[in-house]
Amino acid sequence: MERRRGIPRGPQANPLSARGVGEAAGSPTGRPPTEAGLLRALGVWGLAASIVNITIGGGIFRAPGTEEVTGRLGAAAPIAYLVCAIAMGFVVMCFAEAGSRVALTGGPYAYVERAFGGFAGFAVGWLVWVTGTIATAAVATIFTDGLQAMVPAMQGFPGRGAILVAIFAIVTTINVLGVKFGARLNMASTVIKLVPLGLLIIFGLLKLNPDNLSWGATPTVSEISRASVFLIFVYAGIESALVPSGEVKDPGRTVPRAVFLALGLVAVFYMLVQIVAQSALGPSLSPRGAPLADAANVVIGPWGATMLGLTVVLSTFGYLCGMILAIPRALFAFARDGVLPATLAAVHPKYHTPWLAIIVQSGIALLLALSSGFEPLVILANVAVLFAYLGCAAAAWQLRRKGIRDAESATVKALPGSALAAPLAAIVIVALLASVTPREWLVSAAVLAVGLLLYWFSTLRRK
Repeated sequence: MERRRGIPRGPQANPLSARGVGEAAGSPTGRPPTEAGLLRALGVWGLAASIVNITIGGGIFRAPGTEEVTGRLGAAAPIAYLVCAIAMGFVVMCFAEAGSRVALTGGPYAYVERAFGGFAGFAVGWLVWVTGTIATAAVATIFTDGLQAMVPAMQGFPGRGAILVAIFAIVTTINVLGVKFGARLNMASTVIKLVPLGLLIIFGLLKLNPDNLSWGATPTVSEISRASVFLIFVYAGIESALVPSGEVKDPGRTVPRAVFLALGLVAVFYMLVQIVAQSALGPSLSPRGAPLADAANVVIGPWGATMLGLTVVLSTFGYLCGMILAIPRALFAFARDGVLPATLAAVHPKYHTPWLAIIVQSGIALLLALSSGFEPLVILANVAVLFAYLGCAAAAWQLRRKGIRDAESATVKALPGSALAAPLAAIVIVALLASVTPREWLVSAAVLAVGLLLYWFSTLRRK
């Protein structure tokens, strides 16, 4: 059996797939020729900031006031955040294992494709792309609502449309200009959103109200499971931020460090924010459309509420920048492997970014945000992302079992405890999926079917 770049290859290898792409002639890096123009510029802090920026987007500003979390669990809601953090810890170990072995652009798509072939890889990549696209459009509407509230003259559809077009034009330009610029902006926007949340936490912890934090009753396992499924979407972001794997420096070391650093920071912030909001507002926390701004008004004062309102706008802007940095790389990976037209894999000769994929991705998200008819699809995001996590867990196990490791990560040692990460992650994910409703299963199956039809037609076209 021929081996190239440490990857087993047999007669079933797809010459257009990530695992079937050989070394570029005379390439000292051994990178596939279709990725030779990409620049590895993301380090540990840049990648970690991108993950935090995408994860702490718009969800945390709404989650504490939702019926699914506080309405269901009351003061015991931090338990669901802890359960999610533990579940995501197992998932992150799988991401770290797979990401330290596979250095191609595509993230989960590339991991699963390398482990199980093009069909399985595309199925997971499609779910990640759909989830990210819907989330980008949804958060864009949150950004628009926040800005319209601050600038009443922009209210109404003309103003709404102008804001959406302008914001997507800005974030598209930023990310076309280069991954370094986008990564620096990610780090800046991460700091901008974490500082106000940090102030809310500090002031809130100084004014804790024990009465509002006492449990009225112990929640059931099913209640915790359902709330945790909702919060998985709030925690989601790692799968999108890892899509630009082909632009990460020393992925074997950078990916594990970045994902664990980001998850730890996000988990601590989420639990503390929930505790502070519960302490400040008590039973009235749910339902609220702007729970953190209301909590800031109680523990800080009117200027605190204004600060959190401005933070929502800045945070969602940073989220959009992060997603337009990450999600277009999925289109790039699909085109690189022949599923989508090859033009989407074009790399800008000056800025070394997949500029056509970025522009197309922004256009799709803009249309969804302008139509405002995509809200019912948001329900599938939780199921889609859990299946993507399940696929990555299986891929991490398979990559480890076969000893597959790219040349860029050849000297990296196995992660401690990684042998148990995949089965534990699979058990936790299946347990969470048990609380999914029949309607959510139906919608998710329909969206997955669309992606598989696309893959089937592309296969026929290649033949």
